[in-house]
Amino acid sequence: MIKIAPSILAADFANLERDISRAAAADYLHVDVMDGLFVPNISIGLPVVQSIRAVTRMPLDVHLMIDRPVRYVERFCQAGADIVTVHVEADSEENTRKALALIHGQGKKAGVVLKPKTPASAALPFLDDCQMILVMTVEPGFGGQKFMADMMPKLRLLRQWIDQGNLDCELEVDGGVDPVTCKTVIENGANVLVAGSAVYQAENIPERIRELRG
Repeated sequence: MIKIAPSILAADFANLERDISRAAAADYLHVDVMDGLFVPNISIGLPVVQSIRAVTRMPLDVHLMIDRPVRYVERFCQAGADIVTVHVEADSEENTRKALALIHGQGKKAGVVLKPKTPASAALPFLDDCQMILVMTVEPGFGGQKFMADMMPKLRLLRQWIDQGNLDCELEVDGGVDPVTCKTVIENGANVLVAGSAVYQAENIPERIRELRG
């Protein structure tokens, strides 16, 4: 089953509860957390995640684009995240393992994220501990970027490893996903698609979500 995770980064923050409800046909709600250090932009933090949790039952897929996420993963779980993903580039392998363990200790799902220049092999040390691998098909930090089709070999390789290991791990793509590129990422093994502008700029959001499922 293909799952869609609308990114609230593309929503109207003055009407966030309204825009969350408009995307209720989706499977997850994708929440991008940026700290201005790991990426050159600042978005939202713990108070907003808590507020979102209070107005929706949708699973919250929280993508931490922050430096040394091990410091904050428990608090994001407690704020209402259901899935927390951390970048392998944001800390040491030891601390990334610790972050995953802390997320699991809160009873939540955990995953790692790979930036475009990071090889698929960077996920290998963590595969057995992940319920999600997120492949960035744009540089993290800003919405509305062009889809990077050259990430598809990375996606295929990760799908191969997940299937070979019979792992309970979803493969997510974030960046430039629209009604055209969705077909490409699905063909190459993704089963969770993050979409921001493609969802929130659509005239009919439920219809767009159906369209993105391929």
